[in-house]
Amino acid sequence: MTAATYQYVDLPVTRLTVLRAHRLTARRTMRLLQLRALTGIHLTLVCHRPHLPAALHQALQTADYAVTADFQAARRHYYGATAPVPQLVDEPARPAGRWLTLPVLDRLVSYDSPAPCTAPCMPPAITFRHRPPPAPLTEQTAREIAGRLATVTAHPRLAAALAAALFTGASFQQLATARPGDYDDAAAALALHDRARYTDGCATHRVPPWARVFLKAAVCFARLAPGQDQHLLAGLHDRTHLLRVAEAARLRPPQPSAGPRTGRIQWDWRERKEAQRYDAMLTRRQIPPSS
Repeated sequence: MTAATYQYVDLPVTRLTVLRAHRLTARRTMRLLQLRALTGIHLTLVCHRPHLPAALHQALQTADYAVTADFQAARRHYYGATAPVPQLVDEPARPAGRWLTLPVLDRLVSYDSPAPCTAPCMPPAITFRHRPPPAPLTEQTAREIAGRLATVTAHPRLAAALAAALFTGASFQQLATARPGDYDDAAAALALHDRARYTDGCATHRVPPWARVFLKAAVCFARLAPGQDQHLLAGLHDRTHLLRVAEAARLRPPQPSAGPRTGRIQWDWRERKEAQRYDAMLTRRQIPPSS
């Protein structure tokens, strides 16, 4: 089963429609039925054939189901009485597809290299010693970001990693230190590790309400895939994928205001500026005073 299905475990989704269900194997159909039993989701399998294939017919013997060839009847059963969606009138309209420039993403691509803790670690609440705390998102921005993440990717770890970057301000490497046990749903807290203290050491971050659904989905994904890579968030090999997800959601860090434009997002612009400033400082210190 793909990651697309796993994310429905914790996202507020009540209906799932699978097209071309006649191509599903018996095993994949059983996994979908297990998901239905686990979540209570309304599952609709659409077969583009006049009769159910043998594999699908066999798998459905373990479930209560109904078969219909009447499209309009199926539509009424699926949607029920439809009502117009109320429009928000207290918020200004935003241009579709606009970029959200978020300073908190400045450190997503960083030169630090923290490692996960191998022994049990119960870090204290974060104390920002070397960098300012991330500015909290407004309710409207948080709702817009959550909607974008749910739209552009169905992979729980990538969506959770990007959400975590927005409320922790952590680098990609530090996000990769989180394991499934590092998220406490009851306390709404996420622990990230930094044994070498590249920034603030191992610390626990408060998870805002809008991001909890993504963390819960990532934990559930890890539990449904035992024995595999047990990163809670994106693993080190997912760096490029995570940046592409951010760009698909049109989320970016501040960009250079002048100079040549390549059309590509410069994720390491701030890091390169800081490195150049640090190199210049070292160079000045090495120059002997004039006699």
